[in-house]
Order: sequence, then structure tokens, then C-alpha cells
Amino acid sequence: MKATIKTLGTLMAASLMAMTTALVPIQASAADQERFVLISHAPDSDSWWNTIKNAIREAGDAVNADVQYRNPTNGDLADMARIVEQTVASNPDGIIVSIADFDVLKGPIQDAVRRGIPVITINSGTQEQSEALGALLHVGQPEYDAGYGAGQRAKAAGVSHFLCVNHYITNPASVERCQGFADALGVDLSGNMLDAGSDPSEVERRVEAYMRQNPNVDGILTLGPSSAHPTLRYLERSRKAGNIFFATFDLSDQIAAAIKDGHINFAIDQQPYLQGYMPVIMLSLYHRYGLIPANHMNSGPGFITADNIAQVEALAGEVR
Repeated sequence: MKATIKTLGTLMAASLMAMTTALVPIQASAADQERFVLISHAPDSDSWWNTIKNAIREAGDAVNADVQYRNPTNGDLADMARIVEQTVASNPDGIIVSIADFDVLKGPIQDAVRRGIPVITINSGTQEQSEALGALLHVGQPEYDAGYGAGQRAKAAGVSHFLCVNHYITNPASVERCQGFADALGVDLSGNMLDAGSDPSEVERRVEAYMRQNPNVDGILTLGPSSAHPTLRYLERSRKAGNIFFATFDLSDQIAAAIKDGHINFAIDQQPYLQGYMPVIMLSLYHRYGLIPANHMNSGPGFITADNIAQVEALAGEVR
């Protein structure tokens, strides 16, 4: 497994290096600096997006483009839609946007396409939704499939009663993760998904209350650091860490340490660096030469376990 991951990582690194090298002469040929805007659904408190911020900065440097990051401060999707509208009105050379809610964002994104602004969707949403919006392509992780894959691993480990800690329940993609996990276990999601909120103390409190009311829970799924960190604190404080199957989406320094300690079984890695870096490169190629890949890009899911954590933990929060 280690050899396979190392080989894939080497190939990906080589591909990115080759692409970046190929773009060196493009920098010199660009008459004006391009301006691209990435709009996410994440609140300011969500540190997971720091990797994507780092990726768009490095990709912008590679192609000599001005790449800006915008988001709703509190994660409000109506506010996100307004940010998309404002960005469209500013007429950038390209927009990168997460499909946090298809119905809420449909109008502003399709308006961008009608105006001739190239759009690439990332992270949340599906490839089918991306096509329906008129985007060039989608770079992300199929959320239901990722949840289902995690659920298969949990089922193989003997999990039968689970809790999905959802810190962003207004995002339909987050529910897809929980639903896939439930379906793989053959369990009804109803009653097993917790609306935990986004405040760390509140997440920890709600998880503790749920676990007290449901002592038969033998498996927990969290949807990212915002819910994983408080859940981990509760499990460690109650001395249940390592005794309950615990899987989470995404990676952080704290999650990496918990995997090494045996307190988290695995993290589902959607490789956010790719979600930030590749769209910038693709938009630049499209803007300058009309070139765009023919297929969507699945950036995940990958699974980070105790077997391969040493290969990625040093880069957590930066590239992984």
C-alpha cells in the first residue's frame, strides 16, 4: 500500500512539475495579468480551506495570475450567492466556485456563463450539476461515494450503530457524506446524523449529549476538522478514544496525530491542493489558448491510515 501511494504521489508531482514548467513561456507571452476569483462556501473559522488558499497562491505565481479568494464570513449560502453576483459584475477572467447548494447558486453561476466568464466548479456538488450550470469542468470528490467507501470500511470493522457529526448541515453535500456512510452500513440515516453547529465548544457538548443518550454507538464519522477536533476532545476526555471506530473527512495536524495514536482509524482525503491548484492552471490555459481537459477530475477519495500517515503529515495544512 505504501509503495502504491508513493508511486502515485511521485507521478502526480512529476505531472504538476511538468505542467508548471510548460507554463514558463506562457508567462512571458501573456500581455496582461489575468484575474481569477475562487469563491468558497466555507466560513472564516474553517481552517481546512487554508490548503486551497495556499494552492491558488502558488498556482497564481506559476502562471503570473492574480488569484483572489472570497467566502461568506459565517458560511451563509445566501451571502455566498451575493458574492458570486458581485464577482460576476466585476468581470474577472475566470471564476472557481464550490457548488454548496445547486438551487441557491444556480442563478448567479449561470449568469457568469451567459456573460462569457469561464467557470470551473470545485469541492462541493457533482459533475452532473457542474455540467448543468455550464461550467467547463468539475474538480472534486464525489461526496456520496466517499461516504459509502468509508462506510464499507466501518462495516468491515464491525460497526453497526453510528453517529455522523455534521457541522455544516445546511450544505447538501455534507448530508451526502453521511447518507453514503449509512447506506454502506445498511442503516437508516434518520436519527444517526447530528446537527452539531460550527462552534467547537457546542460541537463537543452536543456530541457528548448524543453519546450519553445512545451508549450503543460503536462508530463515529465526522465531516472535517471543524467537527473532528471537538469530537476527538470528547472521546479523549471520556477515555473512549481508541475504543470507538472513528473516521473523519479531511486532514489536519491534530487529525494526523490522532491517526498515529490510534484514536482515529482513517481520514478521507479529497486532496484539496488539487482543487485549488488545477483550476487556476486550467483557467489560464483556457483563457490564453482555449485549452481545457475533456474530462472532469476526481480529486478523491483517498484514505489516510496509520500505514501511510508518515508520508503526508509533514505537509498537512499546506499541500495535504
